[in-house]
Amino acid sequence: MKLVMLGGGGFRTPLVFGALLRDRSERRITDVWLHDVDEGRLETITQVLEAMAAGVPDPPRVRTGTDLDAALEGADFVFCAIRTGGLEGRTADERVALEHGLLGQETVGPGGISYGLRTVPVALHVAHRVAALAPDAWVINFTNPAGMITEAMSAVLGHRVVGICDSPIAMARKAIRLLGASESDARLDYVGLNHLGWLRAVTVDGKDRLPELLADDARLARMEEGRLFGTEWLRSLGSIPNEYLYYYYFTREAVAKARAAEQTRGEYLVAQQAAFYAPARQSSTDPFGEWEQVRLDRNATYMQEARAEGEERDEEDAQGGGYEGVALALMAAIARDEPAELILNVRNGSTVPGLPEDAVVEVPCRVDRSGPTPHPRAPLELHHLGLVQQVKAVDRLVIEAARTGDPGLAVKAFALHPLVDSVTVARELLAGYRRRIPLVDALFR
Repeated sequence: MKLVMLGGGGFRTPLVFGALLRDRSERRITDVWLHDVDEGRLETITQVLEAMAAGVPDPPRVRTGTDLDAALEGADFVFCAIRTGGLEGRTADERVALEHGLLGQETVGPGGISYGLRTVPVALHVAHRVAALAPDAWVINFTNPAGMITEAMSAVLGHRVVGICDSPIAMARKAIRLLGASESDARLDYVGLNHLGWLRAVTVDGKDRLPELLADDARLARMEEGRLFGTEWLRSLGSIPNEYLYYYYFTREAVAKARAAEQTRGEYLVAQQAAFYAPARQSSTDPFGEWEQVRLDRNATYMQEARAEGEERDEEDAQGGGYEGVALALMAAIARDEPAELILNVRNGSTVPGLPEDAVVEVPCRVDRSGPTPHPRAPLELHHLGLVQQVKAVDRLVIEAARTGDPGLAVKAFALHPLVDSVTVARELLAGYRRRIPLVDALFR
């Protein structure tokens, strides 16, 4: 089987390749095509993959290239992991928002809107080329903002595009372990949008054991979410929010920490990755070891603006990973009919009451050879539903603004986002992103 990785020169590609190397099933990925617009990044990552494959019997064959159509021809699976505008675009996403006293983050708030505006057109082009060249392929979307981009692509590819994220399953697995249960015995009630969901129940042997965890300060303190939100707030909610909801529940604190920091997350990654991808790296004697060290440093500083000063991330959390395992399980379920229970970004249908049928939601699904089937969800509480509906409305405005080039729709998207407090500021945000990011400006010419 052939797997195409769009954005194959990206830093996370070795995580996926490592999962492929561990898969020894008869029907597995045999050919990997890395596509990227940057040949230098492809060369660096290829060296890491070669080091990883050394000594592994019959590893997948790897090809690289910058021609999209050549890569997609005959694909069985397509991973979409692109970063339109690069990390420099991300730093602009963050800084323009912070300059207006708003959250500067790449997927949440104004930065996520800017990122979506310039990424949707590229994602739609990819979707049309997949439909033309590999109509039977499944597209697995990693590209952020993941829910928005998956929804845009689903207008072309229907149910054959699935979005994945490691945040909800990582949180759920930690909760299951703290309860002393096994994943095979637990049933999860998780519901929401990408980076905007809640774990509402962990049912084992017919009993919801989440209240047991919420009542235990010591166990909650061993979860990243317990420390982020505080045990009192989690008990008030009666659920455990995705870590990204910190930006909605503690907006002032998040903005203050981000503005006080010497550099944004994007600026940190620009410096780190510039060193990693430098031409001198291509003669490294230990490319995998160097990649691994950079990965651990990167993971250890993840969401640092949400933690107390001096607080370090748990070693288990810092190890990261997870989303590559979700991707492999998804492919195995479809290609080999090995049923799996996964939290995925899929079309809603009637799964989440109060949202349109074609809206992409993040919910538990059963996956088999026919693809994901979402499990029906109980209605959201009003405060959950209102936030989800508002953010989903913004997602859909961004998609339409990017598709039509209508600046009025873009201003409306900024103005209606719950983390933007003024129509005047919404207009200034669009003007600021147009000045700083040529790809955003080009949409409206």
